Amino acid sequence: MEKLLKFMGFIGDLKQVRRTGWVLRKVKEPESVADHMYRMAILSFLVEPSSGLNKDRCIKISLVHDLAECIVGNLTPQDDILKSEKRKQEMEAMKHICSLVPEEVGNELYELWEDYEFQRSAEAMFVKDLDKFEMILQAHEYEKLSNSPGKLQEFFDSTKGKFKTEQVKEWVEKLNTERSSSSGT
Repeated sequence: MEKLLKFMGFIGDLKQVRRTGWVLRKVKEPESVADHMYRMAILSFLVEPSSGLNKDRCIKISLVHDLAECIVGNLTPQDDILKSEKRKQEMEAMKHICSLVPEEVGNELYELWEDYEFQRSAEAMFVKDLDKFEMILQAHEYEKLSNSPGKLQEFFDSTKGKFKTEQVKEWVEKLNTERSSSSGT
């Protein structure tokens, strides 16, 4: 039980890890990693049945994809860390986290994380798009909250042309239209 309580504590820590991009831009009360993962999981419920994607797997990948951040933190390109080093740190963190739960559960958590990390399935690719989409959706909401249209444009610029799934591309188009109309441009 001691290991399970440690696991539960790590999961709880994700509620305290603030998303670095928002912190660096001095967003008031920035979302946590847990907030981000939760909305991605809910967005996964919206996967179109015609896509052939396994909705439950998308939800699970969304809930696991940033799990290592409870140990390594929310590392971003501004942290000046090589992708290979970031992956190594996150892999070690995931192995530790997964060792705290029953083997079958740990194996599933690790496999889901690894699928996302290496983009091995169509579900992982969809969730990768959700990850980027949730970020720009959050940026748009922060711009509206602070009455600062365009203030977080760099987040939109960083994702331009990087979406791969048709459903999320449609959402991005709608979000960009909404953003344009709400900023008056």
